Amino acid sequence: MIGIFRLMRTTAFVSVLIVSLATTALSMGIWAISLTAQVTTMTASAAAAAIANRKAIAAAIARTKAKARLRRALVILPIAGVAAAVAFEREDYLEWKEENPEGDVQDYGCEVSQISAEVIDDVLQDLPEQVRPSKDWLLARMPSCDKVEPDLGIPAK
Repeated sequence: MIGIFRLMRTTAFVSVLIVSLATTALSMGIWAISLTAQVTTMTASAAAAAIANRKAIAAAIARTKAKARLRRALVILPIAGVAAAVAFEREDYLEWKEENPEGDVQDYGCEVSQISAEVIDDVLQDLPEQVRPSKDWLLARMPSCDKVEPDLGIPAK
């Protein structure tokens, strides 16, 4: 009888141990899957944030270049100033062409025109009132473009 009691006790202990270990293994597996899902979600959101930041930085750089371009255009000196402005503009166009290999000169002109129109108020406010041209006069001389991309407001093909 004592032998049967010991066997039952050992069997009960082993059964409880097996159930406990199986439950622990199952809960750890669920926990690992949950953490993996959290890591995947965080990685995807970090990648999306990086893309958004990259676009914002590119837009800020384009606005700064447009502001500088307008300043150069407003202070052009005869001959030497024109040559310098052409050289600066060619350099900007070549940089733009590297970033937009499918674009052409018309696309570049539309993008520059759009961004310049956005910063024209800032540029004009920095100039002395005696030499400040009219905003409408400047905007009338900028090329107009038909299509505009909704995400950046930059003309598209």
